[in-house]
Amino acid sequence: MVEGVISPWWRKGVIYQIYPRSFQDSNGDGIGDLNGIRMRLDYISEILGVDAIWLSPIFLSPMKDFGYDVADYCEVDPIFGTMLDFKALLSDADARNLRVILDLVPNHSSDQHPWFVESSSSHDNPKRGWYVWRDASPDGGPPNNWLSVFGGSAWQWHEPTTQYYLHSFLKEQPDLNWRNPHVEQAMFDVVRFWLELGVDGFRVDVA
Repeated sequence: MVEGVISPWWRKGVIYQIYPRSFQDSNGDGIGDLNGIRMRLDYISEILGVDAIWLSPIFLSPMKDFGYDVADYCEVDPIFGTMLDFKALLSDADARNLRVILDLVPNHSSDQHPWFVESSSSHDNPKRGWYVWRDASPDGGPPNNWLSVFGGSAWQWHEPTTQYYLHSFLKEQPDLNWRNPHVEQAMFDVVRFWLELGVDGFRVDVA
């Protein structure tokens, strides 16, 4: 390290991943939640002695892929609590010098996200280009032989608009088109939203 230059905390920091759904249930519904995490912060900070907690996705989601199919990047899913609960978690963590990192999923959204609902409504919708749409191959099949990580073709036929859309994972997780500057701007707005709220950083999924 160059003398006088302060190394970023995360280079040597100890980061503890929390899968909220199964970590600590605070209300007896059988699902871990944000208030459950708050209940364990003393243990995490004093006994484990970590520098930060990394939360697996807590965003609004239909949970086809346990939160990695995001329906709203700026809302907390009710199964985990409320935005007020999240703000309380940030405050409690800060009081213990614990940083909070969120799991960001920018490669794809849920097919229930308003962006995709608009994109899939017609060829002329302004958000059509927010996702990756292609015509069928000459034989009527997928545009190419790309495969989904979860098996099968990475292309899903959409009958209402007679095109295929790309999904690197589940068909309910359409890929966002990062070549579109509007997508880039929208996702940067998401990042700014959480940073201004007090989040310390992100683990970027499918990076």
